[in-house]
Amino acid sequence: MRTDGAELVAAVRRGDAEAVAALLEAGAPPDTPTEDGLPVLCLAIAAYDAAVAEALVEGGADPDRTLPDGTTPLTRAVAGGSPAMAAAVLGHDPRRLPDAERARLLALAREWYERCARDELRDRADASRPADTRGSRVMDGEYTHVRQVTLDAPTALTDSTGPTDSMGLMDSTGPTDPTGPTADSTALTGSTGSAGSAGLTVREGHGAILTDLEWAFRVLTPVEELVARATRRRDSDHVDWAAARWVLCERHNRETWAAVTAYRHSPDPERRRFVLDVLHHLLVSPPTWRNSYEKETADLLVAWATGGEDDPGVLAEVLLVLNETEHPRLKAVGLRHAGHPDPRVRAQVPDLVRSWDTPPPPLDADARAVLAALAADEDGGVRAKAGRALIVAHEGSPDFADVIVGLLGDPVADVRASVAERVAHSADRTPAIADALAALLDEDLFDTRLNAAFGLLLRDDPRTADAIARVGAPPHPVYVHDHRLSRIWRWERDHREESEAAGRGRGRPRPTEKADGADGPTAVPGTR
Repeated sequence: MRTDGAELVAAVRRGDAEAVAALLEAGAPPDTPTEDGLPVLCLAIAAYDAAVAEALVEGGADPDRTLPDGTTPLTRAVAGGSPAMAAAVLGHDPRRLPDAERARLLALAREWYERCARDELRDRADASRPADTRGSRVMDGEYTHVRQVTLDAPTALTDSTGPTDSMGLMDSTGPTDPTGPTADSTALTGSTGSAGSAGLTVREGHGAILTDLEWAFRVLTPVEELVARATRRRDSDHVDWAAARWVLCERHNRETWAAVTAYRHSPDPERRRFVLDVLHHLLVSPPTWRNSYEKETADLLVAWATGGEDDPGVLAEVLLVLNETEHPRLKAVGLRHAGHPDPRVRAQVPDLVRSWDTPPPPLDADARAVLAALAADEDGGVRAKAGRALIVAHEGSPDFADVIVGLLGDPVADVRASVAERVAHSADRTPAIADALAALLDEDLFDTRLNAAFGLLLRDDPRTADAIARVGAPPHPVYVHDHRLSRIWRWERDHREESEAAGRGRGRPRPTEKADGADGPTAVPGTR
């Protein structure tokens, strides 16, 4: 049954991607116009709602149709600076675009990337009147962020899909040359859709968009340029960094690997960090090509770790990535840096000197001495890492047990929490460990109390019931899926059933059955 386009517009306005998909499936026209005559896809683009835009494109909306101002929905998405939005509107078949349109999109993305978004926006304001910009950090995609900049210009008139302004900027640059990048660069987002106040809004993710478009159009970008884009903003969580890293990890050839790793000698520590991030992702990715370069990467990391890296932060990351390998010199590298003056470096040593085999072999004298020393380090983070490594390697010796008990009573709450998490699951069932866990039941941190109760439960400790009662209610809904709470709920259910069975055996009346799910994940341990 065909639905009214007004329902589709309403669903897009409220950001309901599921409803949008359902309405399109039911026959709603995917290019339904809004009040201004533009297709509803432009409304989603203006609101930076990538999920809705993706649903529209997959449901048949045309991202390439020419609009009255000479732009297209796709060029508007590119100019808007959100990589997630640009990818959603580009769709899964970039090869549909002719060469001229690909060149147009690449030029548009590069134009915005090479110029500061704030300056570009200010050029759109009336020079005779003040115009202020404000920015905020927003998520763009599931794991990365980008800066969103809004120009608060008194002369700017915005609508739901893009700006017009009292200077006639659209008229002067758009329709007169609809094929040039400048025409598309005026199709910015009206912040009435995304920022809630009048002005023009853009996200500073054009570097990532350029990188993604080049990859989609099979343009082999030089490694030097990708590294420059990634590190331009000096932010490893930025979309530009993530896009460059992804493309480099997808280029499975020795020339790319060699060109990337050559930057380990860069004088810029940020570029050296980027190399490490690429190598880290290669090592933890599925082994489609990892097997070809894993040994070379491990050898390079060992040479890097022992070759005089002068930035402690970078050296710490080298050791972190090195630990993803199985290089035979891991322990030797760890021992080399056990006395490093920077705690970030020392914190990486425990995982290098212990074995990752299951079960772990006994530690040799050097590793034992280093772990014991680091467990008494002046830095709490180092003590926590050493304690967790000791717990894994613990073979029952009294000296290790004493160190672990001491860390469970550490003066720093985060150290106690970190060590308790690992101790709870450990095989040590000695009374001293159980007593140390019980002493944590009045901690302020919910996770510490939860781990203490969980550890006592696993040890079948007689204090388990009291411990569970002192855990308290979970502070966040995410805990509904926590394996520790699930185990606690099962323990409570089993012991309640045993108690009820024992009562019935003594002639007590059978209690009324509870509704289905009464003992399920919505229950919580006793309140404090």
